[in-house]
Amino acid sequence: MSSSKQGIEAAAEQIKWNNDGLVPAIIQDSISKEVLMMAYMNRESLEKSAQSGETWFWSRSRGELWHKGATSGHTQRIVSMHYDCDGDTLLVRVEQTGVACHTGRYSCFFNEVDGFSGSADKDTAEPGGDRFAMLSQLEAVIAQRYAERPDGAYTTYLFEKGVDKILKKVGEETAEVIIAAKNKDNDELRCETSDLIFHLMVLLRERGMPLDDVMRELGHRHNKSKQSS
Repeated sequence: MSSSKQGIEAAAEQIKWNNDGLVPAIIQDSISKEVLMMAYMNRESLEKSAQSGETWFWSRSRGELWHKGATSGHTQRIVSMHYDCDGDTLLVRVEQTGVACHTGRYSCFFNEVDGFSGSADKDTAEPGGDRFAMLSQLEAVIAQRYAERPDGAYTTYLFEKGVDKILKKVGEETAEVIIAAKNKDNDELRCETSDLIFHLMVLLRERGMPLDDVMRELGHRHNKSKQSS
């Protein structure tokens, strides 16, 4: 028996299936960390997901198994799978092809409830806030643009033109940062650095690399430098 099959069988024994033999599965984009959708799995769909490497669910309305993206092509390649402390919910991190929602949206969770301090229009760089929350928000927006490709969006234009165009913009913005720094113009440097970071994050999404990987590399270098000092 393969180790992956053993792992699924062991997990299935730990999961608290409801009276219908189902467990809710939260599907999360492994790159942007955005929650994409929620569906139900039973033992058979869990096994099929493990065997195929793509998500399979149980449709309560149709009473049958369904393979995500079988008709639309918007498949979900499984990166990792976890169950929570109570064993009654699954978290499945995936590489999403296209959009996750049947409405054509990147995520099913696009209806925002107003009145909370975490709203998108809040200045996340203000004192006391998460200094780098804007990077997470930007990564999520870029992931949405990558999936939905809305007409007229600049990010759509970059993705449609491909990696060569994105690399050209990264090069151009790098040169602009250098010029602004040489001219000792901090206002211009701030703007050009923002442009450079944006285009670098577009490049990361095009290459399927989460910003977490960059943070992990920086952490590795930092720890290595501390050990050698």
